[in-house]
Amino acid sequence: MQEEIIMDPRTIIIAGLIILAVIILLSYVKVVPQRSAFIIERLGKYRSTLIAGFNVLFPFIDKVRYKHTLKEQAIDVASQICITKDNISVEVDGILYLQVIDPKKASYGIDDYRFASIQIAQTTMRSIIGKLELDKTFEERDTINTAIVDAVDKASDPWGVKVTRYEVKNITPPVSIKDAMEKQMRAEREKRAQIAESEGEKQAKINVAEGDKQELIARSEGEKQRRINEAAGRAAEIEQVAMATAKGIREIASAIGEQNGIEAVNLRVAEQYIGEFGKLAQENNTMIIPSNMADISTFVATATSVLETVKKKT
Repeated sequence: MQEEIIMDPRTIIIAGLIILAVIILLSYVKVVPQRSAFIIERLGKYRSTLIAGFNVLFPFIDKVRYKHTLKEQAIDVASQICITKDNISVEVDGILYLQVIDPKKASYGIDDYRFASIQIAQTTMRSIIGKLELDKTFEERDTINTAIVDAVDKASDPWGVKVTRYEVKNITPPVSIKDAMEKQMRAEREKRAQIAESEGEKQAKINVAEGDKQELIARSEGEKQRRINEAAGRAAEIEQVAMATAKGIREIASAIGEQNGIEAVNLRVAEQYIGEFGKLAQENNTMIIPSNMADISTFVATATSVLETVKKKT
């Protein structure tokens, strides 16, 4: 038969007490995570701040009262209605970034530093928006962010909290104002487009005029050069003709001085006289004939005397 094991009640109680003591002791062993801090109170009074690592509390009289993260926190600031300087209601929201620097001050300086920081950010936002016109609220985001950071950081300094930055997320005007702004923006874009188009047309006309000017200058220069070339050509032609004429006259004069030169000249003059008289008879139906045909011999004799005079002078 199997023997029954009978436990002594006192042994059971002692084992239970030991297990309970171990559990209680383990509950006073605290491991603090990295970038965190625990505020310890002893009998309701601040005792110490536990940083990251292994820590042991005094049983029954030490207690973890507050736990803080030392990392930067992003807190959403709910949207709120703000009135601008020109009496326009806009809905504004943002994000506040802060960090606990002194866990003790964050625990005892204020009940809830997150809630307080949000309230200061909202009130500061309303104050700043009230000093700006609607158009400026969209342009002065950096100014708004800086002013809120300065205000909240100054107020949160006794709380052991450092405000690093604030960012405005949305600025939403009423629908009617939004429609009016869109119309204004469209009108402004159309205005800029018309100005740009007119500037383009102006520049195009200037370019065309400049091109025409350059073309006229080039044409005038070409015409000038052409006339200079033609004048030079005519001058050279006249010079060549004059030289040829002079040469021909010299040859004629030389020929006259030779033997039978005068008779040849008389014959040539008579031939030209008769030839020109014949042409005149062909071109006109009516012709006046000299009364004395002997005038031909007289004309030839006159020409001969001139040639003899020239010969004597040469």
